[in-house]
Amino acid sequence: MGKPTGFMEFERLEEAYEPVEKRLTHYKEFVQTLSDDAAKTQGARCMDCGIPFCNNGCPVNNIIPDWNDLVFRGNWKQALEVLHSTNNFPDFTGRICPAPCEAACTLGINAAPVGIKSIEHFIIDKGWEMGWVVPQPAAVKTGKKVAVVGSGPAGMAAAQQLARVGHDVTVFEKSSRIGGLLGFGIPDFKLNKSVIDRRVSQMQAEGVTFKTKVIVGDKNIPAGINNDATETISADQLKKDFDAVILAAGSEVPRDLPVPGRELKGVYAALEFLIPQNKEVQQGVKNPINVKGKHVVVIGGGDTGSDCVGTSYRHGAASVTQFELMPAPPEQEDKPLVWPYWPLKMRTSSSHKEGETVREFAVATKSFVDDGKGNVKALKAVRVEWQGGKMVEVAGSEFELPCDAAFLAMGFTNPVGSLLEAFGVEKDARNNAKATTDGAGCYKTNVDGVYAAGDVRRGQSLVVWAIREGRQAAREVDAFLMGSTTLPR
Repeated sequence: MGKPTGFMEFERLEEAYEPVEKRLTHYKEFVQTLSDDAAKTQGARCMDCGIPFCNNGCPVNNIIPDWNDLVFRGNWKQALEVLHSTNNFPDFTGRICPAPCEAACTLGINAAPVGIKSIEHFIIDKGWEMGWVVPQPAAVKTGKKVAVVGSGPAGMAAAQQLARVGHDVTVFEKSSRIGGLLGFGIPDFKLNKSVIDRRVSQMQAEGVTFKTKVIVGDKNIPAGINNDATETISADQLKKDFDAVILAAGSEVPRDLPVPGRELKGVYAALEFLIPQNKEVQQGVKNPINVKGKHVVVIGGGDTGSDCVGTSYRHGAASVTQFELMPAPPEQEDKPLVWPYWPLKMRTSSSHKEGETVREFAVATKSFVDDGKGNVKALKAVRVEWQGGKMVEVAGSEFELPCDAAFLAMGFTNPVGSLLEAFGVEKDARNNAKATTDGAGCYKTNVDGVYAAGDVRRGQSLVVWAIREGRQAAREVDAFLMGSTTLPR
């Protein structure tokens, strides 16, 4: 702890945002990293709290008090080393992680928590600025080959860890770029893709081979899932050519809304809107969906829904309404009840503030209305109550809302089943790859030499959980191949 009284002297300082009217004109990142002095001040707020709950609040168990102290003292390079010791990609988490570490901050019990995420963002940006983030190739090669299926944060983390201990790693990705949903799902205004690309370059220098536009197993995958593949490789071929395989393909099947009118033009799964928009920004390929001047309804209140909101405003939508099935959460959590766990409370994203977003809670969509030409022109909905854990419609609360475009952002149910079936991997009750995370043989599937990590195993989750599982799976694969491992748990 750098300054014993810092938490009493200094207020939490949020990262500055570019003004709304300016950031709506582009798709670039608009969050401004802390200055050196501001980062030092925020580091000074970290308490000598005895038990740093933030460490366990963070899924990768970042050693947060240590790098807070180092930032306060201006030891940027050492802070970067401590940060990288637990997290391969703080440039991802420092931008898009919701920061469960801050919810667990002891200072947050009765004051604003330490700005952990903003300090993490500062450390990694300082590291790139100073040229301290460099390739770390293995001194000795093992001669073992590992295939990683999927290039999201779980696959990237596993690949980097394994390459650094000398294995030859090849990452297979069906999209035209690396990053999984980081690359084509999350808008550029939240995560500039150059942030991913520089990590790819680092990993290539460490010996990782990336193969894009390659699908493993069945090339016929469900609609609504991005697939740029021009080449197919069988699961049997991977098992033959590689000593181990890690499945890290994510949870990609979107949750649908089977109501009358779902088939109308103008009703889309969220990624049918977001992925083409990313391709337009990155590759100049026109997004076939344009909501300029349209009344947009986003169904789903999470991060994907928020991304649809922000993108719609950049298109120039006439109005944006967001539905959530659950009741409105409280404005402020009951801290004595929930701390240090992730609290249920009202969360307003930067996208919500970019226009006059109407947020409706406890609303269920009943149907979409046809304009007579196969296009959606409105939707019908009803207000609901939750009684005994069951949803009950409120009598007489039905209403109709103008709707020219509806985006279904209700989450993802499971990975593409054909991938798991191609390998013969056993599924759990939620159709994810079945594998444990503890004990001997963790992350191993029922198929010898085949492991599963990230959302393909745990279901849809956070980028930080994906990095954790990728790192831990890499350790298990290294132990499987070599009989022992020096990779961190």
